[in-house]
Amino acid sequence: MRHQKKKITLDRKVASRNALIAGLAESLILREKIRTTKAKARAVKSFTERLVTVAKKNTLAARRDLIVKLYTPNAVKKLMEVLGPRYKDRNGGYTRLTTVSGVRKGDAAETAIVEFIK
Repeated sequence: MRHQKKKITLDRKVASRNALIAGLAESLILREKIRTTKAKARAVKSFTERLVTVAKKNTLAARRDLIVKLYTPNAVKKLMEVLGPRYKDRNGGYTRLTTVSGVRKGDAAETAIVEFIK
């Protein structure tokens, strides 16, 4: 039984799930708004919130932690120079998840928009 197990598996194995979430987080960081399925949006929201919290420290160790978790240096640079200082005085809640009415055309999946709060 899965009582009190909060991990979102997205019906994938560990490596595939981690790559998917990292890629979505990177897109969210670079574009500041993405549209995806509701389940993926919930998973990427919590992952991105943790990344912004690390970026707020603005240390070399924090930068190296972000480099390990993300793929491109552009995303790390934006986290450290733009998003970290933007949310310096805010304690969590950096992103907003908005459910979009209707379903995706191809497979009728529920969609949602994840965006950074200004």
